[in-house]
Amino acid sequence: MLRTTGATVYYEVRGAGPVLLISQSGEGDADRTADLVRHLAADHTVVTYDRRGLSRSVLDDPGRGATMADHVDDVHHLLAAVTDRPASMLGCSFGAVIGLHLAVGHPEQLGTLIAHEPVAPSLLPAAERVRHVRELEELQDLYRARGLADAFAGIAETLGIDPVAQDTEPGLTPRPLDDRRRAGFDFFIRNDFTAIARDTLDVATLRDTTVRVIPAFGRTTPRHVFDHRCAQELAALLGVEAREFPGGHNGNTTHPRAYATRIRELLAT
Repeated sequence: MLRTTGATVYYEVRGAGPVLLISQSGEGDADRTADLVRHLAADHTVVTYDRRGLSRSVLDDPGRGATMADHVDDVHHLLAAVTDRPASMLGCSFGAVIGLHLAVGHPEQLGTLIAHEPVAPSLLPAAERVRHVRELEELQDLYRARGLADAFAGIAETLGIDPVAQDTEPGLTPRPLDDRRRAGFDFFIRNDFTAIARDTLDVATLRDTTVRVIPAFGRTTPRHVFDHRCAQELAALLGVEAREFPGGHNGNTTHPRAYATRIRELLAT
């Protein structure tokens, strides 16, 4: 456990080798990528954590919620606790936005950031940015009015996820929608959607970071959706190629073996 400003953050460390921090998407806590961690731990010290407000990371004042700045500060302190050298980071979706902030605010802590489909409206042209922020706000309204099942459908459509015909590798660890995950989704939709919509990331500053930022996208993510568009705009901003990963938006959980291989390939170049 790690004490940070206004919260106690739970984290786990697995394996040996260079430090690789994974910052999860959605309601994902430290356990979300257990299969991926298992494939990476042979040659990396893999750090995973529960974002504040999720699972075992408890807010001092639950009514206050959490801002993007809070989430970034947590990762800053977490990395300082586990290593005094620049680490690699895999940021997925919301976690990728945290990584982009860290690359600007604390570049000395990161060597490489793989930013997989960052949900960062500020990366988009103005009209598109307004439209996608409105989507997030409408999904919050839908969740409050009709509950998680209907919100799931809307979120899947927004992010280009096909929950019915989703291709996966065999032998995945089951992740049932239990009470802990339901509580995580509640906090994520009510709180973190707002953090995304109100995010003030100055994307122009990413051009000057010393961190190697690798924009990434899922092979099966539709090219027109919010998350894929953000990855492509990030690549254009940095003047680099966006790199393809196995699976779609949640390829880190649906294709952990192939995803781990892709991470190793990119970190080795």
